[in-house]
Amino acid sequence: MRYFRWLGDVLQGDFGRSITYRTDVSRLLADRLPTTLMLIAMSLVVVVAVGLFLGRIAAVRGGATDSAILVTTTFAVGTPSFVAAVLLQGLFAVNLGWFPSSGAGDGGFGDMLWHLTLPSVALALYLIGMLARVTRSAMLEALDSDHVTVARSRGVPERQVIRRHVFRNSLGTVLTTGGLIVSTLLVCTILVETAFSIGGIGQLLELSTTTKDFPTVQAISLIIVALFMIVNLIVDLLLPLVDPRVTLGTRSAAV
Repeated sequence: MRYFRWLGDVLQGDFGRSITYRTDVSRLLADRLPTTLMLIAMSLVVVVAVGLFLGRIAAVRGGATDSAILVTTTFAVGTPSFVAAVLLQGLFAVNLGWFPSSGAGDGGFGDMLWHLTLPSVALALYLIGMLARVTRSAMLEALDSDHVTVARSRGVPERQVIRRHVFRNSLGTVLTTGGLIVSTLLVCTILVETAFSIGGIGQLLELSTTTKDFPTVQAISLIIVALFMIVNLIVDLLLPLVDPRVTLGTRSAAV
């Protein structure tokens, strides 16, 4: 009965009162959620831009370029977010002094971007390697398909073949991986926010778990699960638009 009473309050925007901070949980979330969403958005932009670029270059050029990108992405995939955070802090914040080592900034949008640059890269590093490898594999599979061979035999320019017939047919797999990437960002932000002392819901969840602030932990967990479900729903809705072979959850056997 207490749970259903709490759930009914949640539907009205009331998440209860924080035991540790002695204030409404909804107020805590309203103050910290924008920082976390900004960090996730910046990391996602880095992952998509760099991951797609590396995966496409590796698949198209092959040879030494492909080998170098594979080695680089293997290193990226094998580097946990908290390790990347420590390395980036030591090099770019402590030694070079290019970026701040902690905080989310309080001088406006530009200051926030500057403060969140290192955390977003630390959060994105592992996922860049994963997306690059998935993109490379999907494009290599598309390069071996019959319709690409036919397009080349008809004299279609190679750049157009890559753009319209290879990369486009790989977007279904890339989009599915993108949903997993966003979900991973929601979880890994806890480690990065703690390492950089960013006042987002990730660090709030870590502190609330330590102090056994159950109302706050419940609210943040509910938000993470809700965002996870929304992201996967969006991916399922977009997948048939990106890949016409996918209709109502089934993939046609025709290429």
